Amino acid sequence: MVTAAADPRDLTGTGLSEQWVAELVERTLVEDLTGGAPLPSAPDLAVAHDVTSAATVPAAQLGTADLVARADGVVAGLPVAARVFTRLAPGATLTASAADGDRVVRGDVLLTVRGPVRALLAAERSALNVASRASGIATLTRRWVDAVAGTGAVVLDTRKTTPGLRPLEKYAVRCGGGSNKRMGLYDVAMVKDNHVAAAGSVAAAIAAVRERAPRVAVQVEVDVPGQAVEAVEAGADFLLCDNMPPEVLREVVALVGGRAELEATGGLTLEVARAVAETGVDYLSVGGLTHSAPILDLALDLRAEGAGSALSWSSRP
Repeated sequence: MVTAAADPRDLTGTGLSEQWVAELVERTLVEDLTGGAPLPSAPDLAVAHDVTSAATVPAAQLGTADLVARADGVVAGLPVAARVFTRLAPGATLTASAADGDRVVRGDVLLTVRGPVRALLAAERSALNVASRASGIATLTRRWVDAVAGTGAVVLDTRKTTPGLRPLEKYAVRCGGGSNKRMGLYDVAMVKDNHVAAAGSVAAAIAAVRERAPRVAVQVEVDVPGQAVEAVEAGADFLLCDNMPPEVLREVVALVGGRAELEATGGLTLEVARAVAETGVDYLSVGGLTHSAPILDLALDLRAEGAGSALSWSSRP
């Protein structure tokens, strides 16, 4: 198990910037609390937008809430969820019992927060949405990584991410043991059939990219072995082998002979993942890691303190 950070909000090693996370937390809370109007900077004024909690919970009441796994999986997004809570309850105390990348089982406590009950309840859904989404991606990614373990193939994500959540979702893939090859259109050139048609040939397309962006790696999408050879001879760094069955992938691996890295994609499922990885390709890229991952079921169990709070209750999604 990864050692939980002393400060559960710590972003060190996540690759997520302080500014981006702060903006995400704000957008998420605005969506839930104000419906689009700017969130008041004063936490108590922001919390007051939760009409149910403002009406039923005394302003001074304190409580302790456990973020709990309701299913087995891999955790991701805990530092972001922690920041959701402290945006509304700056003085809250947080204790992490798990860290991003940990495997957890149903019933495990991941994070404990103590602070004003109103604030904890106002932050609840936003924190759960962030952590459940990221943990679901990490959990699915780990299934793929486990499926190809020992083959040498690396599981990659794609650009098929939820708009506005790409940094978090790609971080979640890393938490699950996968990797990010391309964050966007700016860091790797991907030459597809339409680019080839516009440039006139694979060689012309690669040459044009080299001239305009000489420091950017060039990947070429290929559908058949002949295209793979043409792309390698034209100087491609990587080949994206689209919708090729294992027997064709093995042929491409032999033809390319290590002159370029090979990435299998298209039509991949967990059932065929290992057979594809054993062909000798370097990567399996799986759009479903981000566009089709179910959430990991998480919940918030609250224990209120003080008069009229003898009952504890569990929040369900």
